[in-house]
Amino acid sequence: MSIVDPEFGEIKIRKSAWAKYIKFSIDTSGKLAISTPTNCSEKYVKKILEKNRTKIRDSLPVKDPNLQRARDAQKKILTKKAKEYLPYRLDFWAKKFGYEYKQLRFSHANTRWGSRSSSGTISLNIGLMKLPEALRDYVIIHELAHINHMDHSTAFWAEVGAHDPHYKYHEKALKHYTPGV
Repeated sequence: MSIVDPEFGEIKIRKSAWAKYIKFSIDTSGKLAISTPTNCSEKYVKKILEKNRTKIRDSLPVKDPNLQRARDAQKKILTKKAKEYLPYRLDFWAKKFGYEYKQLRFSHANTRWGSRSSSGTISLNIGLMKLPEALRDYVIIHELAHINHMDHSTAFWAEVGAHDPHYKYHEKALKHYTPGV
């Protein structure tokens, strides 16, 4: 659930059975977020927001809503591109090297390009669409290699190297980019 505020823009509201109080924070996208007990009404949340507006403005690094709208638009574009391109590319490399995975999930984490869960799900960051194709492919190959090695052992890197002889260069080049949108 979310509300739109003229000063703070879109505010995400997270209801939690564990929450005892209303808590204001900044989510990973830089937007104001409000955690509330499950029984809190939207009207009450807006009342508390008004009462604490100055305190929020002074203590939390809320980003400019106009910048957030631009970021949200970029996120939508990258998500669309990622959903069109990344499944095709993941399937290409999986078939080429004989990997099987259960499902693909898209993320927009600020710190990870991808991950692989023990259940067989591969997560790829939509931010990959900002990278050159060789680096995208490196991340995909890296995550596929985690199917056989859930760690970064010598055997894992040998497998990555067998599929991408330039992986050390790609790993180093990737550090010049950030996954966040």
